[in-house]
Amino acid sequence: MPVIDFHNHYYPPAYLDALRSGSSAVQVTIDAQGNPCLHYPGDYNVAVPGHRDIDYREQVLIEHGIDTQVLTLTTPGTYVETPPTATRLATLVNDCFADVIARKKGRFTALATLPLNDPRASVAEFERATRQLGLRGAMLFSNVNGVALADQRFWPLYEAANDQAAVLYIHPTNPASVEAMTEYWLMPLVGFLFDTTLAAAHLVFSGVVERFPRIRWALCHLGGAIPYLVERLDRGFYAFNDCRANINKPPSEYLKSFYYDTVNFNPRAIELAIAFAGVDHILAGSDYPHQIGSIPKMLQSVHALNIAESDKAAILAGNATKLLGL
Repeated sequence: MPVIDFHNHYYPPAYLDALRSGSSAVQVTIDAQGNPCLHYPGDYNVAVPGHRDIDYREQVLIEHGIDTQVLTLTTPGTYVETPPTATRLATLVNDCFADVIARKKGRFTALATLPLNDPRASVAEFERATRQLGLRGAMLFSNVNGVALADQRFWPLYEAANDQAAVLYIHPTNPASVEAMTEYWLMPLVGFLFDTTLAAAHLVFSGVVERFPRIRWALCHLGGAIPYLVERLDRGFYAFNDCRANINKPPSEYLKSFYYDTVNFNPRAIELAIAFAGVDHILAGSDYPHQIGSIPKMLQSVHALNIAESDKAAILAGNATKLLGL
């Protein structure tokens, strides 16, 4: 079966160089193996060779039988910088993505990164990245320096994405009150998942999803807790007037249209998401090359699903092919 890995991350070497130049808000250290470590509240990422060496990464994909990866940046993101630096770094990253796509024909595609702390610049970079560079949409973080994605300052971006029926993929970042999650890696293990859940619920209840119906929304990590908690969101719709103020249908009706990646390697959890959103809205993802990611577990979990082989093929590649127009 062909395989498209929808959830994985790449730090272009030029981006890492820019962070280390001294003009970035991101603290970069070097570990004992010589890997850059990018620090942000509650977590840090070790940029192993798979994060930053595209030739090395390509060989890993060949070894595991992965046909294509959808590249994205990851935390801490450019929005933690000053707005001018965020714009410069987002442009740099997207240019590097486009270069990789051109050089490694068919092996990679990408979603743009945006300077989200500057909404006007985000619209301009979104238009450039999608219309000029040919990227397939953009990855958003679940909050922008504490500002919810549902905030009206981001609506011009959603208007642009709606015009193109683009993919907007929500990846978590450090939530508010991250101070309570600094032990035992609780921020990435728990905080990430609930910040994704919070972002998706807020987008629905605020009416953003209804207002911009052509956007194709996708959620990391099997949607956080969305498939598990969606019945409670629907109860809120019927119980509370303000949960009905901006939408005409229960939240589940909007959330069923979202896409969910399989970066929860429990087959029974993935089957819950399938039961909720349908097999045609599930996308294979590995979270490669993060310490917590795994290409083998991605493949094993999909093959362990109690579904038809044709449905497994859809999850492994068919759904992403249709979503991204590959």
